[in-house]
Parts: sequence; C-alpha cells; structure tokens
Amino acid sequence: MNSQEVLARLKAGNERFVSDKLDGKLQDSSRRDSLTGGQEPYAIILSCADSRVVPEFCFDAGLGELFVVRVAGNVANTSSIGSIEYAVANIGCPLLVVMGHQNCGAVMAAIGGGDNGYNINHLLAHVTPALAACGGDDVNAVVKKNAELTVAALSSRSTIIGDAVAAGKLQVVPAYYELGSGRVEFLTDLRET
Repeated sequence: MNSQEVLARLKAGNERFVSDKLDGKLQDSSRRDSLTGGQEPYAIILSCADSRVVPEFCFDAGLGELFVVRVAGNVANTSSIGSIEYAVANIGCPLLVVMGHQNCGAVMAAIGGGDNGYNINHLLAHVTPALAACGGDDVNAVVKKNAELTVAALSSRSTIIGDAVAAGKLQVVPAYYELGSGRVEFLTDLRET
C-alpha cells in the first residue's frame, strides 16, 4: 500500500471505532501464529502513553498491523526516534502518524511549568516549543501544535527518517484524537506522490 491507501485504511478503521462497528479481526491465535516469523505493519504511530489512547483500537487494527511507539506527550525523544528509525529502516511503512490527544496530561504539565524532577522536566522540554509557538495556555491548541512540530522534528533530527521522506518512501502527518468521540482528526493532508 502507498501512503494514501494507508491513510484511507486508518480513516476507515477510525470510522468503525467511532460508530461502534469494530471488525475486531486479526486478534486470535491463528493471527498470533502467523506473526511468529516476522511483522509487516502498514503504518507507524507515535502516540501518547495515555491509557485512554490506544492506536490499535482507534484505528480498529489487528495484531501486526501497526508499529506503535507510545511516550507521554507523543514527543520525539532519542528513544522514540530510535524506535521509529527501526521501523522505517527495517519494515518500510509508507506512513508515520504523530497523534496527540485532547487534554494531554504531559502538555498540561508543560503549561503548568515548575520543577517536576529531572526525567519529567526532560520529557516536557520537548513540548515547550509548541507552548511557545501557541503563546497561550489552550491545552488542545498546544497538543495540535506539538504534533505538527514533532512531525518536522522527526525529519530534521533523524537522517533515516529525513532521507525516507526526501525519497518519497515515507510521509509523516500530525493527528489529534478526541477522547469523547474517539475521532481522529488528521491535521494536514498528504502531499501528492
């Protein structure tokens, strides 16, 4: 599948999730058995670690269909970038979605400021550019801006990701998940390839 087809598949899965008409396929023992020799996911999702945001559910995907990297605030830190690089270099997924979500606790912590300890402060430092760009404390505006800035950061901070994007092998798009409805809003369109 190309990136447009993958995006259409994600949107269709999200529509099933929103309307409570899940396929629930590819989640049984025969699927597990079929994956013991390797994986071929069709998309990479960088998402928040929030327990309310489960990409496999949001997109009605089965085992082995999505390569999911979850970290608070869906930030592009060294570990999340390294995980994504692995998927880009070794699996060849044509689409990477950076998905923030409504009322993200990490973003709220960044807005609140203060000393949250070394590790959390380090994590929240990745959100501060979005906070500065928004110039306010509207958590959901910052969440969306953070997803958009993370898209750019992935290409600029990783030669593997940047080269795949430049070669037209990978497209990276920001998205926003609404907790109540379950709807995923894609914040930019894919460029034509």
